[in-house]
Amino acid sequence: MNIPKEKLLEMHRAMLDIRNFDNKVNRLVKKGVVPGMTHFSVGEEAANVGAIAAIERGSDLITSNHRGHGQSIALGIDLNAMMAEIMGKATGTCKGKGGSMHIADLDGGNLGANGIVGGGMGMAIGAALTQKMKNTGKIVVCFFGDGAVNEGTFHETLNLASVWKLPVIFYSINNMYGISTPIKDMINIDYNYQRASSYGVPGHFIEDGNDLMAVYTKFEEIVKYVREGNGPVLVESITYRWLGHSTSDPGKYRTKQEVDEWKKKDPIARFRDYLLKNNLASGEEIAKQEVASEEAVEESVKFALSSPEPTLESAFEDIYAP
Repeated sequence: MNIPKEKLLEMHRAMLDIRNFDNKVNRLVKKGVVPGMTHFSVGEEAANVGAIAAIERGSDLITSNHRGHGQSIALGIDLNAMMAEIMGKATGTCKGKGGSMHIADLDGGNLGANGIVGGGMGMAIGAALTQKMKNTGKIVVCFFGDGAVNEGTFHETLNLASVWKLPVIFYSINNMYGISTPIKDMINIDYNYQRASSYGVPGHFIEDGNDLMAVYTKFEEIVKYVREGNGPVLVESITYRWLGHSTSDPGKYRTKQEVDEWKKKDPIARFRDYLLKNNLASGEEIAKQEVASEEAVEESVKFALSSPEPTLESAFEDIYAP
């Protein structure tokens, strides 16, 4: 594929930002700086970035889920405002009222993460219906985990999207565990994407969701199909979260050997090697991005820590739409 160097480096930087941001937040949680629950995208960077890179940022829309840091960062959210939101500060993207599981960036096309499993699906088809009725040409990508496919809302919204031929991509990022439960114990088929045929929509499978180029090229194909007015698509990619379900989960249901084997498939290391092997970027350029990403994350922490707490009065603001 003839992908501009600028875009390749942009995708690399996005994966670095996701990894560094989440690792930093994990450390801050352990220090008691971050309130509430946090769920990390470490290990799943390619599955998020590859999909986002194929849509039109600033135009197309997404709905996210509780593990939404990676999607938010890939879409280009301001790291300072996102860190402030996670710390509950007034300068956060939702004025400190949402926290980690409710990151949103409406101006950037992120309609919001959701603490309810499958909670973004209804929002996604509502947004997709709007795009169809107004003929905007925009599409919606609905992100969710493998654990959401047994929720009733998955079947209801996929069916309705199919009937109405809505411009929405249902995207299951399968990290193989719904909290501590293996997905293989919860479904009687091999993969979730196979459910697509039940609703008369195409199903696509990305076997290696840690291969950034595999995710990106597949999504390029899918985005084109949906944007041309052909209706919804269900796509699934296989990846793995390195950390527990959340900061409260030590992950004892997984063996160290299993986790270590997946770490050998590190999506960031693999893409870096791809860039170097194919002379698409130099070692110096990659090193500069690594340093810049670390510095940006550290700056976001300084910004958040120096930001004011929400006022008591703000609890009664933004309750009703004008």
